[in-house]
Order: sequence, then structure tokens, then C-alpha cells
Amino acid sequence: MEIKIENQKLALAINLLYSLSLKGQQSRHRTKFIKLLQEKLADFLDGEKEMRKEECNLDEKGDPKTYEKNGQELLDVKDLEHFTKAKKELYEELRVIDGGDNQVMLQTVKKVLDDCDKELSGQEADIYDYLCEVFEKAESKKDSAK
Repeated sequence: MEIKIENQKLALAINLLYSLSLKGQQSRHRTKFIKLLQEKLADFLDGEKEMRKEECNLDEKGDPKTYEKNGQELLDVKDLEHFTKAKKELYEELRVIDGGDNQVMLQTVKKVLDDCDKELSGQEADIYDYLCEVFEKAESKKDSAK
């Protein structure tokens, strides 16, 4: 099984998984999965930082310049259209968690999601649905590969 999650969904997925009450092996596998997601999130945040440096005018320290407009702090972007496109691509880029040695852990997390009886609403319900779809796609690809 191979799980693919968009960069922009990583933090939401981590938060949702942390909010579930689990015991024993389910809890341990969830924690292991969260650690993998946190590594992917750290890579994404580094990539976002680099993208901003490429797309913005920089100050004397080499950081993106900002300015205030209508009480909001905004980035001093060189080309807004290009920045918007680069940001969209980065946010929608998929991070892969390969099954390899993690097959049992991924199966456990899938079962946790399938068996979840927590009441969800709003953004939490959205990310739950997204994660279920991600695991279902991974499962169907695994089955079709047999």
C-alpha cells in the first residue's frame, strides 16, 4: 500500500489523527504514521520557505520582504501570477508514504479510520473524508496490482 497526501492536507491530517482516542497497537501505529506525516510536513515547510525566497523580493538578510496593506502583512512578490501558480503546485503536490516495512501500520491506520465513531464536523469532517479516500485509493491500487 502506498499513501499519497497533498502537502496542504498534512497538518490537518496530523491534527485529526491526534484527536482520536486509541489504545495499544492502534495508538502506536497512529503515532508512527503521524511521525512520518510530520517529516513530510517539515519537508513541505522547507520547500515553501524556499519558494517564497525565489518568488519574492528579499531584504538585506535574504528573507522575503513584506509590507502592510489594510492592516495585513503581505509578501513583496515579484510576479503575483507566477507566485500564485507556484504556490498552488506546491500545496497540491503529493507526499508519498510507501508501504514497504510500514504495511501493517498503514493497515492499522486504515482500520482506525474505517472504525472511527467520533462525531466530526467542518474541517475535521473534510479531512476525515479525504484520508478515507486516500486509503481507499491505495487499497484499490493494491488489489488491482494482484
